[in-house]
Amino acid sequence: MLVAEYEERKQEKQSVLSERVPPLKLSGLSVQELQEICKELYENISIVDEARYDMEVKIVKNEQEIQSLTHKVHEMKGTKRPNLKRVKKTANDQGTYTETTKLMKADFKVNLKTVKKDEEKKEEVTDWRKNVEAMSGMEGRKKLFNAAQ
Repeated sequence: MLVAEYEERKQEKQSVLSERVPPLKLSGLSVQELQEICKELYENISIVDEARYDMEVKIVKNEQEIQSLTHKVHEMKGTKRPNLKRVKKTANDQGTYTETTKLMKADFKVNLKTVKKDEEKKEEVTDWRKNVEAMSGMEGRKKLFNAAQ
């Protein structure tokens, strides 16, 4: 079934092409006649290109119009608000709510823990020239290694 449809389309295409574009007979023509045929073909091509360009412009304009109309439709509809559930509150609930908020505001700093900051250990700055001889050689490197551990 698909093969038959494909063959039908192929035949329709061939018939339309043969109607629109007759086969060229170039044998035995002079140079001037060939130039005239070329000019006619060029005119046909320019007409087809103009029609194609007009169609493309029409398509772009229609797409933009569709987008603007869909945007307007969305604006007109707006956003749906969800249905809210009703909450029943008694007078006691409302009274306790205000009391607890007042207490929370007052006792906010009382419930916080106090944190003492440890003072950073500062290394003593010594004169490097005094320790140059003591730290020279392998003995000095052992001292530095042991001090780091």
